[in-house]
Amino acid sequence: MSKAFIFSWSIILVLFIAPVAHAQDTSVRKLTLNEAIAATLNNNKTARIAKLDEGIAQANYRQTDAAFLPQVGFSYTAMTTNDPLNAFGYKLEQRLITPNDFNPALLNHPSGTSDVMTKLEVQQPLLNADMLYARKGAEKQVEVYQYRGQRTNEYLTFEVQKAWLQLQLAYKAASVLEDALKTAQSVYKFTDDHYQQGLIQKSDVLNARVHLTSVESSLAKAKSNISNASDYLSILMGTKTGVIYAIDDQAEADQLIADTTLKVSDSRADFMAMQKAIDASNMMLKSNQMSYLPKLNAFGNYQYNDARLTGFGANSYMAGIQLSWDVFKGNARKSKIDAQKLERDKLTEQLALQKQQGQMELNKAFRDLSDTMAEIVRDHAAVDQAAESMRILQNRYEQGLINTTDVLMADTQLSQQKFALAQAEFNQAVTKAYIQLLTSSTNK
Repeated sequence: MSKAFIFSWSIILVLFIAPVAHAQDTSVRKLTLNEAIAATLNNNKTARIAKLDEGIAQANYRQTDAAFLPQVGFSYTAMTTNDPLNAFGYKLEQRLITPNDFNPALLNHPSGTSDVMTKLEVQQPLLNADMLYARKGAEKQVEVYQYRGQRTNEYLTFEVQKAWLQLQLAYKAASVLEDALKTAQSVYKFTDDHYQQGLIQKSDVLNARVHLTSVESSLAKAKSNISNASDYLSILMGTKTGVIYAIDDQAEADQLIADTTLKVSDSRADFMAMQKAIDASNMMLKSNQMSYLPKLNAFGNYQYNDARLTGFGANSYMAGIQLSWDVFKGNARKSKIDAQKLERDKLTEQLALQKQQGQMELNKAFRDLSDTMAEIVRDHAAVDQAAESMRILQNRYEQGLINTTDVLMADTQLSQQKFALAQAEFNQAVTKAYIQLLTSSTNK
């Protein structure tokens, strides 16, 4: 008989999965669902990483300002040589050439000649069509990470809702077990009193004691699960573990609404992120195609040449416009364009598959919601029936009309039905939250 009761309570306990270890601190704090969501979106590491990814994409986009802005460089170079060509060139740049420098002996065998060159260089892009499209692609990539960040926040919101509901379920399970403990204590006391009077057998007392011990153990584990669920919420919110959260019984869970007329929106954040990735791929494809065209850039420099380290003797400038055209690169460019086309087509197929899977998941969620609603109706009726059965059997037991086994089985059955109802209500609330996640959309 005792094995049957232990097995029954084990069924209840296995439905609790502890996500994190026990905490050492046992402080208690009230927590609403909205507070938990707000804290998670502000402090969660995953949300912060998504924000950093968006910042990286913004920084990469700003790098493409180089398509419009000039590049300016400054250099200070000191050199010495006895190379005939460079030695004569240094003197010429310093504007120090004299008739004597044309002496063949000096031209062919110059002594060490020094030159200090101070140079300012400027390059100004004028027309680079490939860079313009690369910039547009980088801009689309920023939008990709913005939508990914939004979807991350939506998923974290769902995770918090689910964790909060798990904590609520843990409290309900503890409440069910506390009621069962009161009944088990009452039955044990009644049985022990009658055994002392010689009215019942010792086996009945032992069965009642085993049942009481089993309920006490289950209640202790249920209270531990409250701590475990609270710790998981703390991790999601990016706060220290060890705080036990007290929550409202049902009020906020009832606020979760699932519109069964909704469909998966094309403007859902993860779909939009994929679409922007396709747009970015198109822009990069255009950029490579435009690399076939000539490029037009301006350049200029201004420099001083002197034989002294601190000298600024001779100055000169150079300015010009360069038209360059990469006519052929050994098919490397063509092959790169072909690969980018395939990557774009792959992203397009992935987006279509995501939308199909999203609609399939939504259809299943609607069916699950319908099933849980029907299950809740049945479980309510089952709880009422089990409670009435328990009341009748307990009265008959106290009158000595039935044995201890019957009343203990009735107590176990009532607890199981109450927990089944709590589990069904939890499943309904989680399904509603999941439907909200699946049908979310953005107006961006």
